[in-house]
Amino acid sequence: MQTFTPEELEDDILVDLMEEINELYESSEQTLIELELRPKDNELQRSLFRSIHTIKGDLGLVNFSPMIPLLQHVEDLLDYLRKGQIEYTSTMSDLVLLTMDRVKSFVEGVMDAGLANYDDELHGKLVLAISRITPDNHGEHNRLLGEAVLLLNPKLDLAYGELDAADAVDTMASKPPATVANTGILKTVSGDKREDMLFFRDLMQAIEHRSNYWAGRGDRIAKLALYINHEAGGLIDDDQLSVACYVHDFGMAFMPLSLLNKTEPYTEAEFNLMRSHVYKSSRLLEHLNQWDHARKIVMQHHERADGKGYPLGLKEDDICDGAKLLAILDTFDAMTHSRAHNPENQMSKKQAVIELNRHAKGQFSPKWLRFFNQAMTKLLTKNG
Repeated sequence: MQTFTPEELEDDILVDLMEEINELYESSEQTLIELELRPKDNELQRSLFRSIHTIKGDLGLVNFSPMIPLLQHVEDLLDYLRKGQIEYTSTMSDLVLLTMDRVKSFVEGVMDAGLANYDDELHGKLVLAISRITPDNHGEHNRLLGEAVLLLNPKLDLAYGELDAADAVDTMASKPPATVANTGILKTVSGDKREDMLFFRDLMQAIEHRSNYWAGRGDRIAKLALYINHEAGGLIDDDQLSVACYVHDFGMAFMPLSLLNKTEPYTEAEFNLMRSHVYKSSRLLEHLNQWDHARKIVMQHHERADGKGYPLGLKEDDICDGAKLLAILDTFDAMTHSRAHNPENQMSKKQAVIELNRHAKGQFSPKWLRFFNQAMTKLLTKNG
């Protein structure tokens, strides 16, 4: 392991550098999501190339030399891609994200401690591995990309091999590992809390039989919510979030079946009746003080960032984080699973992520949409 100590730099320079890297990281994640759907889109390919090129240039300006050769070879790879000489694959996405993770950690180390440790031998192996991918050996590309990715993070061997992507341990970030669990209740929960949570989950599963379109909805939303919350650093209390995910649509079960299964647009009176499910759902937690925050999440999960939601017309700053996340996942699940109004038009997860982002302005929290995109990027790229 080598230690890099940079020339003395003003704090403002490092802060600006980190801000730009973070911005480019986020935009690259979005680009990679779209490339999963449109792998031959040349504008997306060029955008990804520009992001890596810009980061490399920024590091060069401050003489952060240990990262330059690795970024140069990733840039060369993306240059082949944008020129149509090689094809995009999901494994390439893993390579780009892991490389950017390594760059972020390096710069953060310098900012925090005035130095950064790096493995020069590993970087040499990575450079060699990436350089083997050329326009002349198409049949070997995915294997060679996989070898480079496993050098960056050997634990991903499980994600590529034995485990399903949705159950694989998230090893692509420097945060504590997050997983998509079998249920939306963490194994660490015990005592009365666990009994309550299991009760709510059992109730939800019974209620799911009320409509042909609800099966598995509670578990799906709760599992994904916990995963994204962990990706975001645990900004929301897991237990409160889990309960809210199971309880938020309880009130829908007490609507007439003719309304639940209606395929035509609702009348104004019918729409107002459907809106009332928020109150019905939240009242189930009214006298359970330990689930007060879950009740708040349930009450607010149909509010919008622009204030045009219901029931109170709250705006972004007044909506709790749990409700902001649940609003995204409630919509995402509706897009990816049959509903009465669109039984034939459910989208793939990749399509839904793209469409949700296209129509997000004003509806969803930008901050939580970024966390959602980051998590879905990892899940979708692991799914290959």
